[in-house]
Order: sequence, then structure tokens, then C-alpha cells
Amino acid sequence: MANLQLVKKQNLSAFRRIAIGSWTTPADPSVYGTLTLRMEQAQRYVDAFRRATGKRLTFSHMMAKAAAAVMVQCPDANAILRWNRIYLRKRIGAFFQVAMEDSATGEIDLSGAMIEDPEQKSLSQIIDEFAAKTATVRSGQDRSLEGTRKMFKRIPFLLLNPLLKLIGFLSFTLNLELRWMGVPRDPFGSVMITNIGSLGLEQAYVPLTPYSRVPLVVATGAVVDAPVVEDGRIVVGKVMHICATFDHRVLDGTHAAAMARIVRAWMEHPFEHFDAIPARDEPGRADQPQA
Repeated sequence: MANLQLVKKQNLSAFRRIAIGSWTTPADPSVYGTLTLRMEQAQRYVDAFRRATGKRLTFSHMMAKAAAAVMVQCPDANAILRWNRIYLRKRIGAFFQVAMEDSATGEIDLSGAMIEDPEQKSLSQIIDEFAAKTATVRSGQDRSLEGTRKMFKRIPFLLLNPLLKLIGFLSFTLNLELRWMGVPRDPFGSVMITNIGSLGLEQAYVPLTPYSRVPLVVATGAVVDAPVVEDGRIVVGKVMHICATFDHRVLDGTHAAAMARIVRAWMEHPFEHFDAIPARDEPGRADQPQA
């Protein structure tokens, strides 16, 4: 069984071929960009959703859906590079980095939870799945993850680099499923998302992880008050910075502009794009923005 379901991208442009030939590892072609979003409507949507459902919706859950919309409308972003060719994924996965404490050392560790096919799931389903997976990760009950963590604790430091390169080669270049050796199937998905706002940070750029072969990493910052211009006047608004790092061999400025438009549309006009608020919270559509 293949590790990923893939289809080879055809008709690459001359620039894309040059970009592929210019770099050899995902560590080299990093491109960075920041998108500043107005968050007043998103906060109204979150408040309305929580009142209607009793579930604790967050901007991270909303980013899973927005990122999936990016992959649907810009399928070139849902790709990996193998054998110096771009392969498009047939499925979408959003990987969220999760902070946890190592029970043995007391050190803060980073792990993650993957939401598969978020474009096909409701926000309620994403909230429930995310809560269940993060609870499993933080409690040390994720068997495949714990097996991987224990294995790497036993590996000598000098072997860490070649081992990670080997795992990346086997999992993605050869496209082999490695669950038999404790490596989860497609553990990182299409895009990595990390909520740096939970740490009190407004902006930060997250590095690409070479062995994951994920070409797009997104960091969502804290929502803060900031001066914004409305109708020629400076007023105080709620803003959030989204910092993206992407692999220039796979994506370029044209893709970035298209992705930014999609994310902005979803996050700044949430009532038009996300799940409808249940009817009991909609008398007079008080929570809907006026046209």
C-alpha cells in the first residue's frame, strides 16, 4: 500500500523547472510573508457559534477550514516534491503543532495533531476531533506517536540527521508506508499550522521541516488592538498577523497572492464562508454582518 495517494503534476512552467533545479533541500528555498487580517467579524462569529452550540470554537479551528479552502481552490499548494517532480495530493490534511510536557524530563515538547479532510467536515466535527487528538497526544496515549518519540530518544545524536533523511526518503520519495516501523502514515499532511498567539506572540516565522516534505507552514499570531484606516479615518481595530513560510520550488508569489485572498475572504467574512450558525441563535440575524 502506498503511503500517499498522489498524481503527477503535468505541464510545468520553465520557471518551476528552474526553481526545482536551483535547490536541493527544503531548508534552502524558504520564502516568508505576512498577512494582516481584521478580526472583528471572526470574533463575532466565534461568539455566536459558542452561544449556539456550547462548543469552544477558536481561530485555530477556523484556520483548518480556511487552509482547506486554499487547497481546494489552489490545488498547486497541496503538493510535495519527490524525484525533482511536483506531485499533487489527492487528500487534504492540516497538521497542528501541539505543546506538551515530557513526563520523563519535565521539558516542554512539541508534537501535533492531524485533521484529515477538513474541507469535508463541519466546524463542530473539527472541534471534537481536535480536542480528542490533542488530549490523546498530551496524555501520552497516542501509540504511534509515543513509539516514534521513544525511538528517537534512543538514537545516538550523530545518527539523527541521516535517520531523519532516510525516513523522509522512504516515506515520500519512495512513497512507502512505514507504520510497521512506528512511523505514522502521512503524519504531517498538506500544511502545518501553529498557534503562536497562544504564547502571546504577534508574529513569528516557522521553519520548513525538511523530512516532512510539507511546503507550507502557517503561524497565527495573537489578536491585538491596532490602528487601522476606515473611511479615511484612523480607528482602533482588532487584527491578527498570519506568517507563512513556503517552499519556493513548489509555490511562488502568484500562489501566495491567491492563498492570501482566500484566507482573507474566509476570516474577514466568516458568516459567508463557514458553517451557518444554528437557527436558534439567528432571530433577526443579529449576528450576521449587514450587507
